[in-house]
Amino acid sequence: MNKDLALNTSLATGTIDAYINSAYQVPLLTLEQEQSLAIRLRDQGDMEAARQLVVSHLRFVIRIARGYMGYGLPLPDLIQEGSVGLMKAVRRFEPDIGVRLVSFAVHWIRAEIHEYILRNWRIVKVATTKAQRKLFFNLRSSKKRLGWFTRQEVEDVAADLGVKPETVLEMESRLSNYDMSFDGYDDEDDDNVAAPASYLADFRMEPSHALEQQDSDLYQRERLLAAVNALDERSKAILEQRWLVDKKQTLNELAQQFGVSAERIRQIEKSAMKKLRLELELESSAA
Repeated sequence: MNKDLALNTSLATGTIDAYINSAYQVPLLTLEQEQSLAIRLRDQGDMEAARQLVVSHLRFVIRIARGYMGYGLPLPDLIQEGSVGLMKAVRRFEPDIGVRLVSFAVHWIRAEIHEYILRNWRIVKVATTKAQRKLFFNLRSSKKRLGWFTRQEVEDVAADLGVKPETVLEMESRLSNYDMSFDGYDDEDDDNVAAPASYLADFRMEPSHALEQQDSDLYQRERLLAAVNALDERSKAILEQRWLVDKKQTLNELAQQFGVSAERIRQIEKSAMKKLRLELELESSAA
Protein backbone atom coordinates (compact mmCIF):
# COMPACT_ATOMS: atom_id res chain seq x y z
CA MET A 1 0.00 0.00 0.00
CA ASN A 2 2.84 2.36 0.85
CA LYS A 3 4.49 1.64 -2.50
CA ASP A 4 1.30 2.43 -4.36
CA LEU A 5 1.05 5.70 -2.42
CA ALA A 6 4.64 6.58 -3.31
CA LEU A 7 3.91 5.91 -6.99
CA ASN A 8 0.84 8.17 -6.94
CA THR A 9 2.73 10.92 -5.10
CA SER A 10 5.68 10.92 -7.52
CA LEU A 11 3.32 11.03 -10.49
CA ALA A 12 1.43 14.00 -8.99
CA THR A 13 4.61 15.97 -8.30
CA GLY A 14 5.93 15.38 -11.81
CA THR A 15 9.31 13.87 -10.81
CA ILE A 16 9.94 11.25 -13.47
CA ASP A 17 12.89 9.63 -11.64
CA ALA A 18 10.82 9.19 -8.49
CA TYR A 19 7.95 7.82 -10.57
CA ILE A 20 10.20 5.25 -12.24
CA ASN A 21 11.77 4.22 -8.94
CA SER A 22 8.35 3.84 -7.36
CA ALA A 23 7.05 1.80 -10.30
CA TYR A 24 9.94 -0.65 -9.96
CA GLN A 25 9.23 -0.99 -6.23
CA VAL A 26 5.73 -2.37 -6.86
CA PRO A 27 6.03 -6.17 -6.66
CA LEU A 28 5.19 -8.35 -9.65
CA LEU A 29 2.07 -10.47 -9.50
CA THR A 30 2.15 -14.22 -9.42
CA LEU A 31 0.16 -16.13 -12.01
CA GLU A 32 -2.52 -16.93 -9.42
CA GLN A 33 -2.78 -13.29 -8.28
CA GLU A 34 -3.01 -12.05 -11.87
CA GLN A 35 -5.71 -14.56 -12.75
CA SER A 36 -7.72 -13.69 -9.64
CA LEU A 37 -7.57 -9.94 -10.30
CA ALA A 38 -8.43 -10.36 -13.99
CA ILE A 39 -11.46 -12.52 -13.13
CA ARG A 40 -12.66 -9.97 -10.58
CA LEU A 41 -12.35 -7.22 -13.19
CA ARG A 42 -14.12 -9.21 -15.90
CA ASP A 43 -16.94 -10.65 -13.80
CA GLN A 44 -17.51 -7.92 -11.21
CA GLY A 45 -16.10 -4.78 -12.87
CA ASP A 46 -13.78 -4.35 -9.89
CA MET A 47 -11.81 -1.13 -10.52
CA GLU A 48 -9.44 -1.83 -7.63
CA ALA A 49 -8.44 -5.07 -9.35
CA ALA A 50 -7.86 -3.10 -12.57
CA ARG A 51 -5.70 -0.60 -10.70
CA GLN A 52 -3.55 -3.34 -9.22
CA LEU A 53 -3.09 -4.96 -12.62
CA VAL A 54 -2.01 -1.65 -14.16
CA VAL A 55 0.31 -0.54 -11.35
CA SER A 56 2.08 -3.90 -11.17
CA HIS A 57 2.91 -3.76 -14.89
CA LEU A 58 4.09 -0.14 -15.17
CA ARG A 59 7.73 -1.27 -15.08
CA PHE A 60 7.17 -2.96 -18.45
CA VAL A 61 5.71 0.26 -19.87
CA ILE A 62 8.81 2.15 -18.73
CA ARG A 63 11.11 -0.46 -20.24
CA ILE A 64 9.33 -0.33 -23.60
CA ALA A 65 9.11 3.48 -23.60
CA ARG A 66 12.85 3.80 -23.06
CA GLY A 67 13.40 1.94 -26.30
CA TYR A 68 11.80 4.83 -28.21
CA MET A 69 13.84 7.68 -26.73
CA GLY A 70 15.85 7.93 -29.96
CA TYR A 71 12.96 9.78 -31.61
CA GLY A 72 13.65 12.89 -29.52
CA LEU A 73 10.36 12.91 -27.61
CA PRO A 74 10.12 13.32 -23.80
CA LEU A 75 10.30 10.09 -21.84
CA PRO A 76 7.40 11.09 -19.52
CA ASP A 77 5.15 11.49 -22.56
CA LEU A 78 6.21 8.12 -23.95
CA ILE A 79 5.50 6.48 -20.59
CA GLN A 80 2.14 8.22 -20.40
CA GLU A 81 1.07 6.99 -23.82
CA GLY A 82 2.33 3.50 -23.05
CA SER A 83 0.31 3.53 -19.83
CA VAL A 84 -2.80 4.31 -21.87
CA GLY A 85 -2.04 1.24 -23.98
CA LEU A 86 -1.59 -0.84 -20.83
CA MET A 87 -4.98 0.27 -19.50
CA LYS A 88 -6.62 -0.68 -22.80
CA ALA A 89 -4.94 -4.09 -22.60
CA VAL A 90 -6.13 -4.63 -19.03
CA ARG A 91 -9.69 -3.84 -20.08
CA ARG A 92 -9.54 -6.38 -22.92
CA PHE A 93 -7.53 -9.09 -21.16
CA GLU A 94 -9.16 -12.53 -20.97
CA PRO A 95 -7.67 -14.65 -18.17
CA ASP A 96 -9.03 -17.89 -19.65
CA ILE A 97 -6.84 -17.66 -22.76
CA GLY A 98 -3.83 -18.94 -20.82
CA VAL A 99 -1.27 -16.16 -21.47
CA ARG A 100 0.21 -13.66 -19.04
CA LEU A 101 -1.01 -10.09 -19.13
CA VAL A 102 2.44 -8.72 -20.01
CA SER A 103 2.55 -10.80 -23.21
CA PHE A 104 -0.90 -9.60 -24.19
CA ALA A 105 -0.24 -5.96 -23.27
CA VAL A 106 2.98 -5.47 -25.26
CA HIS A 107 1.04 -4.94 -28.49
CA TRP A 108 -1.25 -2.31 -26.94
CA ILE A 109 1.60 -0.48 -25.24
CA ARG A 110 3.66 -0.29 -28.44
CA ALA A 111 0.62 0.70 -30.51
CA GLU A 112 -0.11 3.74 -28.34
CA ILE A 113 3.54 4.80 -28.28
CA HIS A 114 3.80 4.38 -32.07
CA GLU A 115 0.72 6.53 -32.62
CA TYR A 116 2.08 9.23 -30.31
CA ILE A 117 5.44 9.29 -32.10
CA LEU A 118 3.81 9.51 -35.53
CA ARG A 119 1.64 12.43 -34.36
CA ASN A 120 4.46 14.40 -32.76
CA TRP A 121 7.73 13.51 -34.49
CA ARG A 122 7.18 16.16 -37.15
CA ILE A 123 4.70 19.00 -37.62
CA VAL A 124 3.46 17.21 -40.75
CA LYS A 125 2.67 13.54 -40.21
CA VAL A 126 5.34 11.51 -42.02
CA ALA A 127 3.61 8.13 -42.12
CA THR A 128 -0.05 7.62 -42.97
CA THR A 129 -0.35 4.29 -44.79
CA LYS A 130 0.33 0.88 -43.26
CA ALA A 131 3.48 0.44 -45.37
CA GLN A 132 4.79 3.87 -44.37
CA ARG A 133 4.18 3.18 -40.68
CA LYS A 134 6.08 -0.09 -40.97
CA LEU A 135 9.00 1.64 -42.67
CA PHE A 136 9.05 4.51 -40.16
CA PHE A 137 9.90 2.18 -37.28
CA ASN A 138 12.16 -0.20 -39.23
CA LEU A 139 14.02 1.85 -41.83
CA ARG A 140 16.78 3.24 -39.60
CA SER A 141 17.57 -0.16 -38.11
CA SER A 142 17.70 -1.62 -41.64
CA LYS A 143 20.50 0.71 -42.69
CA LYS A 144 23.90 -0.94 -42.58
CA ARG A 145 25.81 2.32 -43.03
CA LEU A 146 25.41 6.10 -42.95
CA GLY A 147 24.30 7.93 -46.07
CA TRP A 148 21.65 7.26 -48.70
CA PHE A 149 20.52 3.76 -49.70
CA THR A 150 22.03 2.15 -52.76
CA ARG A 151 19.65 0.57 -55.23
CA GLN A 152 20.48 -2.90 -53.95
CA GLU A 153 19.85 -1.85 -50.35
CA VAL A 154 16.48 -0.44 -51.35
CA GLU A 155 15.55 -3.73 -52.99
CA ASP A 156 16.69 -5.70 -49.93
CA VAL A 157 14.77 -3.56 -47.45
CA ALA A 158 11.64 -3.65 -49.63
CA ALA A 159 11.84 -7.45 -49.79
CA ASP A 160 12.44 -7.82 -46.04
CA LEU A 161 9.54 -5.57 -45.05
CA GLY A 162 7.15 -6.55 -47.84
CA VAL A 163 6.76 -3.09 -49.39
CA LYS A 164 7.48 -1.51 -52.75
CA PRO A 165 10.97 -0.05 -53.44
CA GLU A 166 9.33 3.29 -54.30
CA THR A 167 7.82 3.39 -50.81
CA VAL A 168 11.25 2.80 -49.27
CA LEU A 169 12.75 5.70 -51.25
CA GLU A 170 9.87 8.02 -50.38
CA MET A 171 10.10 7.24 -46.65
CA GLU A 172 13.89 7.68 -46.67
CA SER A 173 13.38 11.13 -48.17
CA ARG A 174 10.75 12.03 -45.57
CA LEU A 175 12.94 10.89 -42.68
CA SER A 176 15.86 12.94 -44.02
CA ASN A 177 13.84 16.18 -43.94
CA TYR A 178 13.34 18.36 -40.88
CA ASP A 179 10.91 21.00 -39.65
CA MET A 180 11.75 24.60 -40.44
CA SER A 181 10.33 27.74 -38.91
CA PHE A 182 8.39 29.76 -41.49
CA ASP A 183 9.95 33.01 -40.32
CA GLY A 184 13.39 31.57 -39.54
CA TYR A 185 15.26 31.63 -36.27
CA ASP A 186 16.62 34.52 -34.24
CA ASP A 187 20.22 33.30 -34.45
CA GLU A 188 20.25 32.96 -38.24
CA ASP A 189 22.77 34.98 -40.22
CA ASP A 190 20.91 37.77 -41.98
CA ASP A 191 23.13 37.35 -45.01
CA ASN A 192 22.19 33.69 -45.40
CA VAL A 193 18.50 33.39 -44.58
CA ALA A 194 16.83 30.25 -45.93
CA ALA A 195 13.48 30.47 -44.15
CA PRO A 196 10.38 30.02 -46.37
CA ALA A 197 9.22 33.56 -45.57
CA SER A 198 12.36 34.91 -47.25
CA TYR A 199 11.15 33.70 -50.65
CA LEU A 200 7.83 35.55 -50.56
CA ALA A 201 7.49 38.64 -52.71
CA ASP A 202 7.33 41.93 -50.80
CA PHE A 203 4.65 44.13 -52.36
CA ARG A 204 4.71 46.84 -49.69
CA MET A 205 6.75 49.27 -51.81
CA GLU A 206 5.08 48.41 -55.11
CA PRO A 207 3.50 51.63 -56.54
CA SER A 208 0.08 50.11 -57.15
CA HIS A 209 -0.05 48.64 -53.64
CA ALA A 210 1.09 51.94 -52.06
CA LEU A 211 -1.54 53.87 -54.07
CA GLU A 212 -4.24 51.39 -53.05
CA GLN A 213 -3.29 51.75 -49.39
CA GLN A 214 -3.27 55.51 -49.65
CA ASP A 215 -6.74 55.54 -51.20
CA SER A 216 -8.02 53.18 -48.54
CA ASP A 217 -6.66 55.34 -45.71
CA LEU A 218 -8.19 58.46 -47.26
CA TYR A 219 -11.54 56.75 -47.68
CA GLN A 220 -11.52 55.57 -44.04
CA ARG A 221 -10.73 59.09 -42.79
CA GLU A 222 -13.52 60.59 -44.89
CA ARG A 223 -16.03 58.05 -43.57
CA LEU A 224 -14.98 58.72 -39.98
CA LEU A 225 -15.20 62.50 -40.47
CA ALA A 226 -18.65 62.21 -42.03
CA ALA A 227 -19.84 60.03 -39.13
CA VAL A 228 -18.50 62.51 -36.56
CA ASN A 229 -20.15 65.45 -38.34
CA ALA A 230 -23.48 63.63 -38.17
CA LEU A 231 -23.44 63.82 -34.35
CA ASP A 232 -25.01 66.62 -32.34
CA GLU A 233 -22.71 69.47 -31.36
CA ARG A 234 -22.21 68.44 -27.74
CA SER A 235 -21.41 64.79 -28.57
CA LYS A 236 -19.10 65.91 -31.35
CA ALA A 237 -17.25 68.32 -29.04
CA ILE A 238 -16.84 65.69 -26.33
CA LEU A 239 -15.47 63.11 -28.76
CA GLU A 240 -13.07 65.59 -30.32
CA GLN A 241 -11.69 66.70 -26.93
CA ARG A 242 -11.51 63.12 -25.64
CA TRP A 243 -9.96 61.44 -28.69
CA LEU A 244 -9.06 63.77 -31.56
CA VAL A 245 -6.70 66.30 -29.96
CA ASP A 246 -3.14 65.98 -28.71
CA LYS A 247 -3.97 67.13 -25.16
CA LYS A 248 -7.00 65.04 -24.25
CA GLN A 249 -9.52 66.35 -21.73
CA THR A 250 -10.56 64.33 -18.67
CA LEU A 251 -14.15 63.53 -17.78
CA ASN A 252 -14.04 65.97 -14.87
CA GLU A 253 -12.70 68.81 -17.03
CA LEU A 254 -15.44 68.26 -19.60
CA ALA A 255 -18.04 68.05 -16.82
CA GLN A 256 -17.04 71.51 -15.60
CA GLN A 257 -17.06 72.86 -19.16
CA PHE A 258 -20.58 71.60 -19.96
CA GLY A 259 -22.02 71.99 -16.45
CA VAL A 260 -22.95 68.32 -15.99
CA SER A 261 -21.56 65.40 -13.98
CA ALA A 262 -18.56 63.33 -15.06
CA GLU A 263 -20.85 60.29 -15.28
CA ARG A 264 -23.08 62.17 -17.74
CA ILE A 265 -20.04 62.97 -19.89
CA ARG A 266 -19.11 59.28 -19.86
CA GLN A 267 -22.64 58.32 -20.97
CA ILE A 268 -22.62 60.87 -23.80
CA GLU A 269 -19.22 59.63 -24.94
CA LYS A 270 -20.38 56.01 -24.89
CA SER A 271 -23.54 56.83 -26.82
CA ALA A 272 -21.58 58.83 -29.42
CA MET A 273 -19.12 55.97 -29.93
CA LYS A 274 -22.01 53.57 -30.45
CA LYS A 275 -23.54 55.88 -33.05
CA LEU A 276 -20.21 56.11 -34.86
CA ARG A 277 -19.87 52.31 -35.03
CA LEU A 278 -23.41 51.90 -36.34
CA GLU A 279 -22.86 54.59 -38.98
CA LEU A 280 -19.61 53.04 -40.17
CA GLU A 281 -21.17 49.57 -40.27
CA LEU A 282 -24.08 50.84 -42.35
CA GLU A 283 -21.72 52.48 -44.84
CA SER A 284 -19.66 49.29 -45.06
CA SER A 285 -22.72 47.15 -45.76
CA ALA A 286 -23.98 49.66 -48.35
CA ALA A 287 -20.58 49.61 -50.09
